[in-house]
Amino acid sequence: MRLTQFDTAAFLRDTWQQRPLLIRNPWALWQNPLEPDELAGLACEDTVESRLVATGKAGWKAEGGPFEPAHFGKLGKKPWTLLVQAVDHHVPDVAALIEAFRFVPNWRIDDVMVSYASDRGGVGPHFDQYDVFLIQGLGRRRWQIGGTCDHTTPLLPHDDLRLLADFEPVEEWVLEPGDILYVPPGVAHNGVALGDDCMTYSIGFRAPSRGELIAHWCDHVLGGLQDGDRYGDHGLAAQDNPGEITADAIARLQAMIAEKMLDRDSFARWFGEYTTAPKYPDMDWRPEQPFDRADLCAGVALSRNPASRFSYVAQGAGVLLFVDGRTWECGADVAGLARQLCALARVVLVEDPSEAAIALLADLIEAGCLAIDED
Repeated sequence: MRLTQFDTAAFLRDTWQQRPLLIRNPWALWQNPLEPDELAGLACEDTVESRLVATGKAGWKAEGGPFEPAHFGKLGKKPWTLLVQAVDHHVPDVAALIEAFRFVPNWRIDDVMVSYASDRGGVGPHFDQYDVFLIQGLGRRRWQIGGTCDHTTPLLPHDDLRLLADFEPVEEWVLEPGDILYVPPGVAHNGVALGDDCMTYSIGFRAPSRGELIAHWCDHVLGGLQDGDRYGDHGLAAQDNPGEITADAIARLQAMIAEKMLDRDSFARWFGEYTTAPKYPDMDWRPEQPFDRADLCAGVALSRNPASRFSYVAQGAGVLLFVDGRTWECGADVAGLARQLCALARVVLVEDPSEAAIALLADLIEAGCLAIDED
């Protein structure tokens, strides 16, 4: 599916991370990619992250999956919402929704969460720390937009939900199938289903915090340091007062840290691996059947695993290709292929690949990141 009558440049210039925007059914032809029963089925699987949020006289209640199939029939008439994370990892038609939003870099895209709500169901007024596109799949939902929030915004006391203590809507829209609501980070919002069979697809974007980056980068740097790499002060001059930590000592000490922490090339390699690391590393996507490298020839189509993350960093005439937390150093002869794999969900080989290209593709296929598209 693709967006029509949508000005990407204008959106990025005037809206992205600035203000909410309602986009009325911009699809060439909207088709809901997943049925409610299929979503419920995913919520019953051990390997899928899911939760139920319900509200009633006792207030808000949240419980995590997996769920027994009979559980959904016991929920009664109280408003409830089923939320399933990373549905794009399991349903190609849901993963295809992301392609319409590839004007945002790959490394920023997180996953597609899908929710199903009964009449009046929702998750309460809240705010997120990331951008989100909320696509109405089935039914209708009323969205209310509030003000901007931050870490000082009061929240209701709850162990599992971050609900706003005070929510005052300033805008309100009812979304129909195919409509999209964009909400920037920190903007309060509240969605309530109007009738049963309300499905919403939430495309979320990753926004690492400064603290997260510093902590994980420091851990990586520390892992590569040797105990013998220590401070030295060759040419030390006698001081008038031995209690002073001199400016020269401070400069040397800080330089020891800066040399490692500000190494741009090392940081780029680390971040590429860090940001493409699988969201669910325990899942094994490797093919069950042996792979024959002779199958890689002109005309063959290759499809990315929807659960895999592809990004690259330019390195001279070549690139560093990052896939699922691993690095492939691609020279100029395969850099174009690596860029294609990052840009497109499906790549067709227009000519017989070189030995270097075959080696790269075979590695990715055997790791479960790529697959030959039999269709």
